[in-house]
Amino acid sequence: MPFRGSDKLYNSRLAQELGLWSESKNRGDAFHAAVFRAYFVDGKNIASIPVLVELASSVQLPADEAARVLATGALKRAVDADWALSKEKSITAVPTFILNRDRVVGAQPYEALEELLQVNGIQRAPHKGS
Repeated sequence: MPFRGSDKLYNSRLAQELGLWSESKNRGDAFHAAVFRAYFVDGKNIASIPVLVELASSVQLPADEAARVLATGALKRAVDADWALSKEKSITAVPTFILNRDRVVGAQPYEALEELLQVNGIQRAPHKGS
């Protein structure tokens, strides 16, 4: 994915609420990918309700229902609970990978994730056909 630099940060709170809704509609992966691309590649404002509704529609989710979810704050408490759990687990950045008492925080190279697994006794599975 061709990342572009951004000089603006947007609050992703509403995107998180709509992300939970999209997961309940079995379109979570597609919606999250669309938001990721919109922000990191296209530089779109993911705090904007029209942008989020457009992204939902782009992954075959009903735009009118997406707008209603955002307008009513239907998933606000669920996101609040996710944030509370993150705070309880001392998660301060995304992504965060936790395995036992070890963690890898933020965007890291593949080798950092591989090391997290190895120090916790998890070995790479052999390739099929090897």
